Amino acid sequence: MSHHIDKKTGRYKTNSLLIHGKFLTKKWDFSHHVIPPMSTSVTYRLDSIERAAKGFNNFANPAVFGHRTPDPIYIYERLDEPVRGMLEDNLAFAEEGDCAITFASGMAAVSAAIGIFIRAGDEVISHRTVYGCTYSLFSNWYPRYNIKVHFTDLTKIENIQKHLSPRTRVIYFETPTNPTMELIDIKAIVELVRQINKKRKKENRIYTVVDNTFATPFCQRPLTLGVDVVLHSLTKNIGGFGTDVGGAVISREEFESPIMLYRKDFGGQLASKTAWTIYVYGLPTLSLRLKRQQESASKIVEFLQNQKFVEYVRYPGIKGTRDYEIARRQMIDFDGNFAPGNMLAFKIAGNPE
Repeated sequence: MSHHIDKKTGRYKTNSLLIHGKFLTKKWDFSHHVIPPMSTSVTYRLDSIERAAKGFNNFANPAVFGHRTPDPIYIYERLDEPVRGMLEDNLAFAEEGDCAITFASGMAAVSAAIGIFIRAGDEVISHRTVYGCTYSLFSNWYPRYNIKVHFTDLTKIENIQKHLSPRTRVIYFETPTNPTMELIDIKAIVELVRQINKKRKKENRIYTVVDNTFATPFCQRPLTLGVDVVLHSLTKNIGGFGTDVGGAVISREEFESPIMLYRKDFGGQLASKTAWTIYVYGLPTLSLRLKRQQESASKIVEFLQNQKFVEYVRYPGIKGTRDYEIARRQMIDFDGNFAPGNMLAFKIAGNPE
């Protein structure tokens, strides 16, 4: 580095300082910002070999304190970075989980949430209706890795027993489902899995993974009902404005390290600029948007129910239905109010041709 040093003054030359900046400055202190700055740094100064060693040792290390520390040591953007970390803290708070790990898309989150539990030869039980790309992952890609997925109707809990095997590792579902708006009884499945796991060794236990994208944490928090892992496409309700793609996995502390290591090795981390938009605009407005959209959804449902061209309407808030009774138990907003959400489905009557 001698060619960067001015021989007369012993200081860094002007060109070097223009590239790297003055290394120590109080202007890097962002603790008083109401809105966080948009971080765009790929790498971070580690200052010393000792600090670097501590940073690598602490990353995704549950024996130390994981990556949620008052004084994080940032190394490389794919591992962890400040804006994404702030968004993750708030997502975990909203879902009442211990930790959240964000991803570049909802599908990256789906892959990680299930991927930490399965290996070749294992099996997954999934509800018959899931998001199209999730179905493609299960049907087109998992068979290549000798992972079998059983699709079944999880609105009938007895169907789990029909497909259960010693190799079953994950029960996966969305509620409400995309796009048919079926509701799955979360507590009933959690309780059944708990009973099954009593007879299994720890390494053979079954984990429950729920896609909570349609409901959002405003309407439903599956972790509080005993689910192991929750995931989201941040692209939709949480992001809210159709400007950014993202995903998130929220879980208990015991799963933080494997999820972070999965993201480190498979990639798919959420870009800092995208995290900033969701953190500053999407998540803070979630409650306001969902409340107004629920009101709109109820009025649209009422309109559709009175139209001859509509064969049926599905919405968790329709009284007298099976889904309504389930929704009353598990779709509750932050203030304890019934929250059937903003999504609905309906079928046009007659022959589609």
